[in-house]
Amino acid sequence: MSDVPPHVTELAERRARARADRDYAGADALRDDIEAEGWAVRDTDDGFELTPRPSFKVWPTVSSVPVTGAGGRPPERSAEAGLRPEGHGIPASTNRDTDAGTGRDAAAGTADVGRGDAPDAERVAAAAEPGARPEGVGQLDAERIGEAEAAPRPRPEGAELLGRSDDVERAPERMVSSQLLWDASLAVSRVDEEVTPVEGRKPMTSPTVTIGLVVDGWPDDLRECVRALLTHTDAKIVALDLGDVDGSGAVLQELADDNPGRIQAWHVAETPHWRGGTAGWGESRNKLLELDDSDVHVVMETSTVLDGDAITPLVGALSDKVSAAGWKGVDPGENRQEWKDAGPGDVRAVLGHLFAVRRDAALSVGGFPSGARYYRNADLEFSLTIPGNVVALGDELPVHEGRHRGYHDVDPEYRERESRRTYERVLRLLGSP
Repeated sequence: MSDVPPHVTELAERRARARADRDYAGADALRDDIEAEGWAVRDTDDGFELTPRPSFKVWPTVSSVPVTGAGGRPPERSAEAGLRPEGHGIPASTNRDTDAGTGRDAAAGTADVGRGDAPDAERVAAAAEPGARPEGVGQLDAERIGEAEAAPRPRPEGAELLGRSDDVERAPERMVSSQLLWDASLAVSRVDEEVTPVEGRKPMTSPTVTIGLVVDGWPDDLRECVRALLTHTDAKIVALDLGDVDGSGAVLQELADDNPGRIQAWHVAETPHWRGGTAGWGESRNKLLELDDSDVHVVMETSTVLDGDAITPLVGALSDKVSAAGWKGVDPGENRQEWKDAGPGDVRAVLGHLFAVRRDAALSVGGFPSGARYYRNADLEFSLTIPGNVVALGDELPVHEGRHRGYHDVDPEYRERESRRTYERVLRLLGSP
């Protein structure tokens, strides 16, 4: 804090004393004074931290990001305070990661964090702090599901299990509602074939596509991932920055400013659950799904880098019967504790490194697993939940993966604990062996 003006430090010290005395109104006023000086203050275990105030809008939490209908646009860059509603809700999920490249890979500047030094608002400050470590997760790489060994198989609870069948063909009615919109354009074109002369037909339009990115740090990886997307595809990108970790939010905003027609950038003060914060993988992915208005939503990690157009083949593999198409596919082993690489072709699940899903199909089941705080195994849970078939294209796609930091650079105890937690739901979806 050597570059912080002395009078700003004094304001922060006065605010800390006001908070200690439970004078939250006074603390709010001092926060305003600090922000007016161009600085953001964040509480820490040993006091406070002052950082230059970002030039972009920052919402307090993931749930507070506004969705005014499909495809909401980010606000203009400003320094105004954000809102602070509580948690979102569509089901939750997790991913996996592997250093070897088989198919198993596990996978905070706060400019406008709103007023909120009152007790209820203290969660917002805590949300932006990677101080208190959340509950952990486990390692389920190739090993990951093996460790779920004697994972309990409690009874199905609530909505997370409703409407799921191991064999999609046994429950074809589940596919109907989610496929009506997808089939509509095809139905119209078939009618045209019968009643309209060939020369009067209009060509079918291609489905619209948006790529969703959760930004959780590692700005160099983010830059490489996004630049490859801009080079090799025409798809839109919507990205959610969780806490500007390592300055990744600033890099995202820079990319968005340079490509205003292609990239929508949203920023929240909450840091990722897997990095000590409160923003979960499932709720973050669901927020991206809500902000999207395309026909096809692409889930992609910033460790995944395109070497060519890998998006068009994924989108082309979707149909009224195929709801999701991914890069890497897996099938469960006989004991349902281990998964093996599968594909190309039909698979039980696709991994979260890169996959495309019909947005209507995802919404029909409530989106991604909202209970998944970490990515690992959440892709399995989601794949087992959506109606229709799931396919993997495999190594034919022009894509590679760098270091999967969401797996390798996360606390091992946390990784193991959260992976196991999500896999218990996967086991219930698979049913008893």
